[in-house]
Amino acid sequence: MTSKLSKKKKRVCVAMSGGVDSSVAAALLKEQGYDLVGLFMKLWTDKETSIENKCCSVDSYNDARKIAHQLGFKLYTLNFKKQFKKIVVNYFVDKYQSGVTPNPCVMCNKFIRFELLLNKAKMLNCDFLATGHYANIKKVGDQYQLFEGRDKNKDQSYFLNTLTQNKLKYLMFPLGNYTKPEVRKLAKKFNLPVYEKSESQEICFIPEKTHYPFLKRNLKLNSGPIKSTGGKTLGQHEGLQLYTLGQRKGIKIGGTGPYYVVKLDYQTNTLIVSSNRDDQTLLTKKFDLKDINWLKGSKPTTSEKFGVKIRYQAKTIPCTMKNNEVTLKIAERAIMPGQSAVFYKNEQLLGGGIIAKIKSTS
Repeated sequence: MTSKLSKKKKRVCVAMSGGVDSSVAAALLKEQGYDLVGLFMKLWTDKETSIENKCCSVDSYNDARKIAHQLGFKLYTLNFKKQFKKIVVNYFVDKYQSGVTPNPCVMCNKFIRFELLLNKAKMLNCDFLATGHYANIKKVGDQYQLFEGRDKNKDQSYFLNTLTQNKLKYLMFPLGNYTKPEVRKLAKKFNLPVYEKSESQEICFIPEKTHYPFLKRNLKLNSGPIKSTGGKTLGQHEGLQLYTLGQRKGIKIGGTGPYYVVKLDYQTNTLIVSSNRDDQTLLTKKFDLKDINWLKGSKPTTSEKFGVKIRYQAKTIPCTMKNNEVTLKIAERAIMPGQSAVFYKNEQLLGGGIIAKIKSTS
């Protein structure tokens, strides 16, 4: 087993966001003797508000520029606004409009960060592209493998399930073996002015704390009845696309409850709710996948045991797979089409796909 960090001095493009993670990633690589080039991406911002995209605000750029100057490397700005709007934002809106729950971060990694940005790094004659992701790449023989980051609270491998061998060989994740508190300590040690900078957990192109105001601005919504599983009308919903299975908050039924969404009936435009959080309707054991990707280029053997995560930082559920059909050993609550199903063997990420169809309940 070898590590790309043990190789002789190479030229590395670092994706700089102005945050503590990318800044420390750059500082670690600089300390290890790599020749660095910084890349800062300008992404689409919702003009309906006065708030900039969190990933590429003026403040973020200024912080990235200061870090690059301090560490002694050039910082280039890349305008990916049109591509980001078309590939990530429009995808997000279109999928919600059709009643599907998408993951925009997976799409951004697949098409923006590890395609457009990686291609730019190659054009700049860089040997690698480095990011501040909390994940680990290991080379075993002639194969690159992806593992969870050491910090399980920050592990971001779930969002990297679309990577391939041809991309993994060009990537570096310097923070994979660090915890977030350790990264902040390193930032202070390197005297980086962003060591106390807060981080954003929300979707970068949505200015509000939740995505509902954004969806209301961008979707065609039709109100309709909210009914109990017994058929009793309880109120009016604002548009089925604003709700997801298992949801409790935002249903807006006064006086009674709590209620949980158990079905989105698009044929009758009816939101079906239950007062039972663990309503059997919400449990799923089988679903079909599409756009399946295996990081090593082929699916696991029939004898391999592995599990699947349905959501970021969710538990790994043991499963089996035949063709594109996944069968869970334990029924999972509130699975929606459009979510990413990501396969793990212990801490190793094997691959993933997008849930296309829910096939059965428990």
